[in-house]
Amino acid sequence: MPTSFTVVPVEAQGEERGPAERDGQRQEEEEEEDERDRGSGDGIARESSPFINNAEMDRENMYEGKNMALFEEEMDSNPMVSSLLNKLANYTNLTQGVVEHEADEDSKRKEVKVPRMGTFIGVYLPCLQNILGVILFLRLTWIVGTAGVLESFIIVFMCCACTMLTAISMSAIATNGVVPAGGSYYMISRSLGPEFGGAVGLCFYLGTTFAGAMYILGTIEILLTYISPSAAIFKAEEVGDETEAMLNNMRVYGTCIITLMAIVVFVGVKYVNKLALVFLACVILSIIAIYAGVIKTAFDPPDFPICLLGNRTLSKRTFDVCAKFTESNNETKTTTLWHLFCDSPFLNATCDDYFSLNNVTEIQGIPGIMSGVLTDNLWSSYSEKGSIVEKKDQPSVAGSEETKMSGLPYVFTDIMTYFTMLVGIYFPSVTGIMAGSNRSGDLKDAQKSIPTGTILAISTTSFIYLSCIVLFGACIEGVILRDKFGEAVNGNLVVGTLAWPSPWVIVIGSFFSTCGAGLQSLTGAPRLLQAIARDGIVPFIQVFGHGKANGEPTWALLLTAGICEIGILIASLDSVAPILSMFFLMCYMFVNLACAVQTLLRTPNWRPRFKYYHWTLSFLGMSLCLALMFICSWYYALIAMLIAGCIYKYIEYRGAEKEWGDGIRGLSLNAARYALLRVEDGPPHTKNWRPQLLVLLNLDSEQLVKHPRLLSFTSQLKAGKGLTIVGSVLQGIFLDKCTETQKAEENVKSLMGVEKTKGFCQIVVSPNFRDGISYLIQSAGLGGMKHNTVLMAWPQSWKQTENRFSWKNFVDTVRETTAAQQALLVAKNIDLFPTNQERFTEGNIDVWWIVHDGGMLMLLPFLLRQHKVWRKCKMRIFTVAQMDDNSIQMKKDLQMFLYHLRLNAEVEVVEMFENDISAFTYEKTLMMEQRSQMLKQMQLSKNEREREAQLIHDRNTASHSAPVVKASVAAAVPEKVQMTWTKEKFVAEKHKTKDSNVSGFKDIFNMKPEWGNLNQSNVRRMHTAVKLNGVVLNKSQHAQLVLLNMPGPPKNRKGDENYMEFLEVLTEGLDRVLLVRGSGREVITIYS
Repeated sequence: MPTSFTVVPVEAQGEERGPAERDGQRQEEEEEEDERDRGSGDGIARESSPFINNAEMDRENMYEGKNMALFEEEMDSNPMVSSLLNKLANYTNLTQGVVEHEADEDSKRKEVKVPRMGTFIGVYLPCLQNILGVILFLRLTWIVGTAGVLESFIIVFMCCACTMLTAISMSAIATNGVVPAGGSYYMISRSLGPEFGGAVGLCFYLGTTFAGAMYILGTIEILLTYISPSAAIFKAEEVGDETEAMLNNMRVYGTCIITLMAIVVFVGVKYVNKLALVFLACVILSIIAIYAGVIKTAFDPPDFPICLLGNRTLSKRTFDVCAKFTESNNETKTTTLWHLFCDSPFLNATCDDYFSLNNVTEIQGIPGIMSGVLTDNLWSSYSEKGSIVEKKDQPSVAGSEETKMSGLPYVFTDIMTYFTMLVGIYFPSVTGIMAGSNRSGDLKDAQKSIPTGTILAISTTSFIYLSCIVLFGACIEGVILRDKFGEAVNGNLVVGTLAWPSPWVIVIGSFFSTCGAGLQSLTGAPRLLQAIARDGIVPFIQVFGHGKANGEPTWALLLTAGICEIGILIASLDSVAPILSMFFLMCYMFVNLACAVQTLLRTPNWRPRFKYYHWTLSFLGMSLCLALMFICSWYYALIAMLIAGCIYKYIEYRGAEKEWGDGIRGLSLNAARYALLRVEDGPPHTKNWRPQLLVLLNLDSEQLVKHPRLLSFTSQLKAGKGLTIVGSVLQGIFLDKCTETQKAEENVKSLMGVEKTKGFCQIVVSPNFRDGISYLIQSAGLGGMKHNTVLMAWPQSWKQTENRFSWKNFVDTVRETTAAQQALLVAKNIDLFPTNQERFTEGNIDVWWIVHDGGMLMLLPFLLRQHKVWRKCKMRIFTVAQMDDNSIQMKKDLQMFLYHLRLNAEVEVVEMFENDISAFTYEKTLMMEQRSQMLKQMQLSKNEREREAQLIHDRNTASHSAPVVKASVAAAVPEKVQMTWTKEKFVAEKHKTKDSNVSGFKDIFNMKPEWGNLNQSNVRRMHTAVKLNGVVLNKSQHAQLVLLNMPGPPKNRKGDENYMEFLEVLTEGLDRVLLVRGSGREVITIYS
């Protein structure tokens, strides 16, 4: 490879240049280096590579020659292939690799040794140790005896099929790229997103923690029942209190053992890991002993006789001889068994009726594999709590009346049994398939080892479980199988009676294996919690991400021990097992869901090396997991789902934002594409119409939002429903404004989060402001999800010509929304609008319905009143009646219309009669036109413009402060001329000759001759604005919000500046005004 490159000595070429050229070149290179520090040559910041740490790369070492000079400006962000391959060669799938891959994570994790474990040591054996355990030794014989061989086979087959399908899905995910330490949590969170990952990760953590409690309870049960019954602290004082005493012993011993184990884990995890192989050896030896014992029963069954009274099984803990009486030296003596059933040791004593009528028989508990006992054990034998364990085919005579049985030495069932309950108790025995993936950071080749080792371990354990079911049913008597604690065989462990060479092999082996499994759970669960905490997606558990200096999770260990103690206090292994079944099943369900989603979406990054998977298998596994959850316990299943749902919603609202390229995001994109294509078919029906807003924001020089209350009003109007696009325009060239654009977008999104405005942000860079607004109005949105309404703030400083959002831009925006058939909302005095935290306890929302433009004015108050801010405000609707209108009938019609619209509002019809145009109107119009002329004189300097504007302002103030002068001016108008603009008089005026018109007006304006030069159209418009403003002020001056029809701009563009003045006069004196201009289509309907 190196021989293919040629190094060119560019320094020699540089020497041929003159000093001036070299200086110029040096300056250019320094400028280029500065530019490279900011980004690449085109001004666009590049995404950092996951493998190359740019801060550590030395530019001089990266390229010595200039044969790559064409690409040198991009070397920082786009490194040479040789550098990339060098980094990849040294890349390992360790925890620090995740930190490099996740660009926004803190790289504080320690270096880990190079992984060396293969498939057998790293995956197969850990999975075997975690799968085989307490249930196999303590409960499997009881499950076989209770459910029968056939139903037990179904239970085990369902559970093993569930874990096998999950392992196939897990293998596909685990081989789709590097899986660092974190195992199942990492796989689910990176496949389904932080919400699912956090929820399921915490559920998996709870399952692992409760598994630790189950193993500890199993350890104590073996200790107090089979190894040293005399070690019990609590003794049963009365007959029947044995169960309660045992539970109390469990709680005391469990608390001591969990404290001891937590100390061991805290002091040295390495000792736990070293002992793991010892514990695993105990499990394997125990299983070998079981198979050896089965083989031995074929030719030499062990001697474990059981005593039956009729068909009832007797507990041999309290007697030795299985007989009513014995004969010795021709003398008949009663036995201990007689004393238990009779009131005296004599033969004429009064005995239990059932005892008197039935014989005592003794049969072999382990008849052997060749005995044919399998046919008796095929079928189930479920029972109620407290019932006696009976042999089915044994002859029995019922007593005349049933006596109290609590004090008699029968073998009783301690809980009610049924099929679904047995599934919940058994399922924890097949968990532990994640043990290999949890160690993925310590494997040589995780992508090869995890699938092979996990599937091989599940196949091995499935064979062991299924074969044990058949062998137990074929070798052991049914009453012994249903005897959970081995009372009929002198308190021996039932599976131990089958083992060879001694029952103690199983007892000691199961004791150490359960101890080891408990230690492993207390070691693994805190690390899982620490991984979730360090991801930062669940804020309230971040404290558990800290630990000792060497990274050991101290706080997480304390929490794990505390939760484990809850399971210890429950104290019953049969009650704890279904709880952890729920959490494991939920975890497995989401692993299957993750694989199915990724497969169906066919995302480009989904390229697993493990090829033997299919989405149907994942879907079947997910369905089986869900079914098993409800089969085990429907109420536990609902509680587990509720816990996961609460965590999911908490992370969604309060958790950190993470982008992991998860499958749910891909699913959302597919669903969005499908929905957009469906929406594209046509405009929405009137019943489905709601304002889809494009909010136009102004930004200052620091790219901060000038009017944050506009976003507050948006969230109040939308309440999170429908589409919201928040847009703004930066003036300039995009290549020059990249950084400002990103900063502006971050600021706007941050404010949207504060104001709880759910929507999208779009920043446009345009050479001028007007074109940018036009681009947004035309192109914002996608497909059918486009805005239909534009919301903007009134330009308060529109009279200042240097303001970038000048009156010209505003009027053009009004015209463009009309041309685009979009509604327009203009909020005047937006800074006086309420924030989302304020609450109006009273007040009105007043609607002034002047012209009908589709019903927007009716719909907006209804939407606003859905929000807490406006909820207590009342809605009032005002409409204006002209001279020819019947105001009484108008009010009735409007009330009926609102009734059909299902809107509650007060209705008032305001009569506006035609009258003379006041001198104040003429004065207003005169000042407006004078100002318009001033704005057109573009050659004036800034100082002159300000002076002219100040002069007009002073005159305006003077006109407001002299109402007496206005009244005298109005009185001075000659009586022969009437300026009341009724229809008839207006028509008459039009038919007069031009000469008489001119002479008449000259007579009118004798006092102020300049009034005669005014545009009469402007005078009429100003008259309307002044009159309507007076009426609105009279009725709605104290309203919380006033909604007004917004008149359209003049068709003649020469009067644009006058249009702004009309709107200013129309809304003068009102605190909060929303000018509404409809889109021309109906947006509200009376029909259902």
